Amino acid sequence: MSNAAALDAFWMPFTANRQFKAKPRILAKASGMHYWTPDGRQILDAVAGLWCVNAGHGRPEIKEAVARQLETLDYAPPFQMGHPGAFELANRVAEIAPAGLDHVFFVNSGSEAVDTALKIAIGYHRVRGEAARTRLIGRERAYNGVGFGGISVGGIAPNRKMWSGALLPGVDHLPHTHDISRNAFSRGLPEHGASLADELERIVTLHDASTIAAVIVEPIAGSTGVLLPPRGYLKRLREICDRHGILLIFDEVITGFGRTGAPFAAEEFGVIPDLITCAKGLTNGCVPMGGVIVKKGVHDAFMQGPDGIELFHGYTYSAHPVACAAGIATLEIYRREGLLTRAKSLSKIWEDAAHALRGAPHVIDVRNYGLILGLELEPLPGKVGARGFDVFLKCFERGVLVRQTGDIIALSPPLIIEKAQIEQIFETLSSVLRAA
Repeated sequence: MSNAAALDAFWMPFTANRQFKAKPRILAKASGMHYWTPDGRQILDAVAGLWCVNAGHGRPEIKEAVARQLETLDYAPPFQMGHPGAFELANRVAEIAPAGLDHVFFVNSGSEAVDTALKIAIGYHRVRGEAARTRLIGRERAYNGVGFGGISVGGIAPNRKMWSGALLPGVDHLPHTHDISRNAFSRGLPEHGASLADELERIVTLHDASTIAAVIVEPIAGSTGVLLPPRGYLKRLREICDRHGILLIFDEVITGFGRTGAPFAAEEFGVIPDLITCAKGLTNGCVPMGGVIVKKGVHDAFMQGPDGIELFHGYTYSAHPVACAAGIATLEIYRREGLLTRAKSLSKIWEDAAHALRGAPHVIDVRNYGLILGLELEPLPGKVGARGFDVFLKCFERGVLVRQTGDIIALSPPLIIEKAQIEQIFETLSSVLRAA
């Protein structure tokens, strides 16, 4: 892969293509907690691929389930037809979802899950005779995928600006929850900032509740650099939405399937939304798949009209048989090995190791919850992101894969991680920071 021409055809996503192709970083093999480069160098995966390989790489149970499915039923049309795996996986997801969220609409990614959830929310109000409720409320610094719905409610400026003239109308944004002046180096949820949820009341007053369909937030904002919800913040959002008849959507593409120490962050934080989007950990990253988990009342509202198609929405690969097989095998691994709650048993070790970086050069904040870390670095003057990218590169050179967003290093290792591997990750980060 060192031949430049061999790299040219692939236009890489969310990548500095020219930089990468001048000095490529290629992963050729994976197993357990590790990747290997083509020349045999071992890389400890501190980010579970991309927040998705929660059970570790190369699980034989998933490979065997996928192979069996391909031998039995490679594809089945999802419109007006079904196959056993779709119903089994939906039931298994509903079993671990928060109480009352008992219907699942399958899609192929987190981006599709978000756009689907937004459509369901708007449709829900319409079928109940409140067709004026079309306005959507997202949040600053949110990442809700890359569909036009997702980038409209999302709040990361570089993801939005090129398409700003084509985004959905009728979208507003809550302020983000990051307050480094009061909450720096919090252990777990920060104390200050629950009142930020009250901004929703101002937006309701501005637009009138009768025009607002849904609020969508990530319980923990991941891709923007791990922003945690202040204590009481999510509960207050829930109360305001209930008061005004607004649906609350949790985007749990990152926090779902054990990342916080519970199957879903909604359960961990004790706040139950009306819809949950999920993906990533649903199939352990093995086959693309996502879903929207929906409260019974929202689902049943669509089932009241005349017979016929209730929701004119779906994808050719919704509930693809191979993806369902991978999902069923993944959830069985999570159940058998206790991975959906394992982060709780490691969270104190993880937290202590993370906060030991306080005082390291250029570290201005450490944020942690479950098996998640946001390490914020002081930007180089006039070069935002340069320091974070340098740390990312140097960690990779020393055998640890981390994720960089701006000057924030994000960690989210597979849930099978052991104490010695946690120590390796943070010793590597510490040595890189002190050598910077």
